[in-house]
This record gives sequence, structure tokens and C-alpha cells, in this order.
Amino acid sequence: MAVPISQAWTVASYVLKQKLAGRKRYPLVLMLEPLFRCNLACAGCGKIQYPAHILKTDLTPEECFRAVEECGTPMVSIPGGEPLLHPQMPEIVAGLVARKKYVYMCTNALLLKQKLHLFTPSKYLSFSVHLDGQREHHDLSVCREGGYDIAMEGVKAAVAAGFRVTTNTTLFDGADPNSVRAHFDDLMAAGVESMMVSPGYTYEKAPDQNHFLGKARSRRMFRAILSNRKKNWQFNTHPLFSEFLMGKQNFECTPWGMPTYSIFGWQKPCYLLQDGYADTFQELLDSVEWENYGAKSGNPKCANCMVHSGHEASAVDYNFSSLKGFWETAKRYIFPSLYEDAEAQKLLNEWPKTQRGPLVQIATPVAGTKQEAAELQEVARD
Repeated sequence: MAVPISQAWTVASYVLKQKLAGRKRYPLVLMLEPLFRCNLACAGCGKIQYPAHILKTDLTPEECFRAVEECGTPMVSIPGGEPLLHPQMPEIVAGLVARKKYVYMCTNALLLKQKLHLFTPSKYLSFSVHLDGQREHHDLSVCREGGYDIAMEGVKAAVAAGFRVTTNTTLFDGADPNSVRAHFDDLMAAGVESMMVSPGYTYEKAPDQNHFLGKARSRRMFRAILSNRKKNWQFNTHPLFSEFLMGKQNFECTPWGMPTYSIFGWQKPCYLLQDGYADTFQELLDSVEWENYGAKSGNPKCANCMVHSGHEASAVDYNFSSLKGFWETAKRYIFPSLYEDAEAQKLLNEWPKTQRGPLVQIATPVAGTKQEAAELQEVARD
């Protein structure tokens, strides 16, 4: 399996309890953001566009633990920003592992190799490394020459040290499906446990607004990438979410499934949109008008979203909502499909090569005063 049996059992037991309790809306994964600052400034990122005093603010370990206990999810994803910049990240991770939470610590891995000694291998901890493709594509995506090589060094060091290592790949318009498939081969050869792949979200504050994928292009691209797959490829996403990306399933968003907690509180309504904040998780559930979000709502901010954080929980919920959903999922695990598809192979064969321009380093947002500008430069260096 792509995840330990103990983790799969823990998650299944948790979801069944929610279903037996009659809870329509329940969290599956807590997106815990202890900080926003980062040592990259990716063109498609909307998470680091804050003034310097916000970028220099951290959640304390106690605040992190309180949010996890309040939410009650069996899994915690720690995005950012770059979590390895948090001075107390080893303490936060150790505290979550002690609570037997399955932790996916997201990282661009630029600092992973040098900070690896601060962590202890555990079945509860996985380093989820952000790698957006092979060397050229990744470096272009993160706007950092040499970023791929440093990240892969971190991946191999973590694997050699006995850590669980997974990867997350975000794709934008211009991605080459043939290169992405070769990227999967590279990751499996490096000893990665499993991979996640998802289309990018159209963050309003992202510097580059021209390369986000719409739904039709997403389905076409993911059909080419995920059909005719190799037997050794391992994915840590729900198989029906993969089919959703390929256009074989149709799921509505369940934004409450992966709630976000940061220095501002509980983010309304989801990890991707910022329409206010709640002081408690229960207030988040009660105060958000959920019918105003998702593709069916007509909300233009949701129109093209097919992102993991919005739809994987939908696949899991479908899995446990009926015998049909349970059997569909069970078949994917008992009789795993390679999704043989002659038309998808034809798409791969005919996919045009993308012409890329020179690598451009995207600057940190410009501040209003000289002092703010100096603080932003300091944040970028940290």
C-alpha cells in the first residue's frame, strides 16, 4: 500500500465513527500553518504575499497542539511558508507524533538535509517534499536555479536516514505530461514512499496569473499523465480523487474536510480562500455559509478548482457514504488498475513541447516604506 496499514486503519475507523454519529461535516486533515514566510517566492503561490511583520510571526507549539486537539483529525498537514524556518518545528512535530497524529510536514527541502538531525524517524511522520517536476520544470516553477538538485539531495538523505518521504507536485498550464511521468520514475527510483499530484489553484495574489489550468485542460492533462501508469508508481491520494482529476469521477468540494488554522485563526472557508476567520473550529463550521462555495454554488472563485485540499476529502466521504462508494474504492485497492487508455497514449505521443523562456526570480512583495522593504529582505534571507 502507499501508506502504512496502521494509518489506513486509523483514518477508516475515524471516518466510520463520524458517519455512525451522523455528522455531515467533519474534518479529515488539519492544514496547520505555523508560519507564512518562505525561502522561495514561487510565481504561482498566494501564501507569502503578506507584509513583513506577518511573515515574521509564528504559531507557538502550544497553539498548534490546541488547534489539533480542538479539530480532532487523525492527520495533520503542515504547509506554509516553509515549516523548516520555524525555530520550534522539531518540538511541534515531536508533540504531534506523541499524540499519535499522522503528520505530513510539507517542505521545499532546501533546508531538509541540514536539519534532518533535529527529527526522529517515525511511522507518524512523513516529509512531504514539494517537487513540481523534473529539474528544468521545477526550477522554473519555484523561480530558483538549482532548487531541484538541493531538494533531491534532501529527499535521498531523508530516505537513507529511515524517514518516510512523500512528494507533492503542483501542475500549471505548460506542464509536459511526458516529463511529469518521467518525474514519477525519478521519484520512485529515489526511494520515495508515494506521490501526490494536483492542479494549481488560481490565487488572486499570485504574481503569475497566466498559467493556471481550467477544468477542461486539467482533465485532459491528468488523463494523459495518470492513464497507462506504471506498476511501481505509488500515490498517497485516494484512487477516486485521481479518477476525478482524469475526468472519470465528479465530486463536489467539501471545504470543511481540510480546515486551515494559522496565526489568524480558523480560515473561512478553506485552505485556498480567505473570506474571514473564526476563533474556534465549531464557529467555523457554524458560521460559514457553505452553500456559497464549490462549483455548484456559481462562486467564480470555485469555478475551476480541482485541488487536492478541496476534493480528496470528497472522495473519502463518498468511499464511506454508501455500499456503492465502498465497493468502488475496495475494487481500486484489491484490483489496482493501470488505467489502460489508447486515446490517452495518443495524447502523450502528440503533446506539443513547451518553449520556455529564461528563469526569472520573482521578488518578495514590495513594501510601502524603506524599513518594511529592509524587513522583507531579511525575511527572504532567513
